[in-house]
Amino acid sequence: MLELYTDRLRLRTLKRDDMQDFLQVHQDPVINQYIAVPESESVLLEKFEHKLAPWHYDSGEWLTLTIEELGTDRFIGFTGLYCSNLTLGHAEVGYMLATQGQGRGYASESLQAVIDWACLRFGVHKFIGTCAADNLASGRVLEKAGFKLEGVLRHNFKIKEQWIDDKVYGLLSEERSL
Repeated sequence: MLELYTDRLRLRTLKRDDMQDFLQVHQDPVINQYIAVPESESVLLEKFEHKLAPWHYDSGEWLTLTIEELGTDRFIGFTGLYCSNLTLGHAEVGYMLATQGQGRGYASESLQAVIDWACLRFGVHKFIGTCAADNLASGRVLEKAGFKLEGVLRHNFKIKEQWIDDKVYGLLSEERSL
């Protein structure tokens, strides 16, 4: 089991006991307003089962880590990454925080732990973070972690009938704060 620690958080491998938290976060329309239309419980349960399988960096699959508050084990959300280009050393990062975990710097703190671990473990050269242009909070998380805005992809995806622009951020491993 993978466990990463920060001053306030423990990030750990997803386990079966996380199913209700996984459903809650992925079905919450406010949390998902910039991500996707929440999927049905049966689809989400299938995705959850898939994420329980052993993860390998070069699999093209997302590593999903549960974020918990140290001392209380209170559920905060999920974070993770996937290798988007093994040859170039690129990894994409992401996070979804439950309502009770938002606004406290937990996303930035957990993201920094994932970045540091991936640099040491896999020699990642560049991290990529993407968020909806209107998702100002997510953009602030990436900027706080040292990411630089590299561009905007106009009408990059659609939620219901609404086209969404994406902001793409990048962080070179040598730029990360230690």
